Amino acid sequence: MKHIFKQGTDATAPVLLLLHGTGGTERDLLPLAELVSPASSVLSVRGNVLENGMPRYFRRLAEGVFDLEDLKFRTQELNEFLDQAAVEYGFDRNNIVAIGYSNGANIAGSLLFHYQGTLRGAILHHPMVPIRDVNLPDLAGVPCFIGAGSNDPLCTPQETEELDRMLQAAGAPVTVHWETFGHQLTSSEVAAAAAWFNETFTG
Repeated sequence: MKHIFKQGTDATAPVLLLLHGTGGTERDLLPLAELVSPASSVLSVRGNVLENGMPRYFRRLAEGVFDLEDLKFRTQELNEFLDQAAVEYGFDRNNIVAIGYSNGANIAGSLLFHYQGTLRGAILHHPMVPIRDVNLPDLAGVPCFIGAGSNDPLCTPQETEELDRMLQAAGAPVTVHWETFGHQLTSSEVAAAAAWFNETFTG
């Protein structure tokens, strides 16, 4: 998978897995990593699927309607890539925290839903429920931050609340941060995620 790896200055800090939104690239979220955990190593990955020329992590059939077979395949592909990257770059496979926005948050959520132990935690900016009718693995000790918009037209508050319930039912400690800027990722939301990260992983 096309990606950027940046070696951090603190080998014990979580490795940040950056996952962009639709039409983004592996460079989009690099500024977020600097704000959240400047000492961390960073693995930023570009989605392998193109939709009208725009990179994504998995196919969709329509707005908000995911191709679930492709979602499962691409989630497995990403999980295996993380295994390989940990060996190639020499970082702790058990110390990865994902930061995803929109489509990137959805594939991060799918990693949590499908693979126990693949992530140590996750910052999900404007995610949807990636897949329903699956038994989630035990997510005890896998803290999650959800950034959501109370007026988000793509990820409704009901969707956010459903995802929150599903993660908590699997044992994950979840913090939901609400904004009023629709689907937009704001500086105040990023600041809240950074504060949560520092309290959760370095506090």
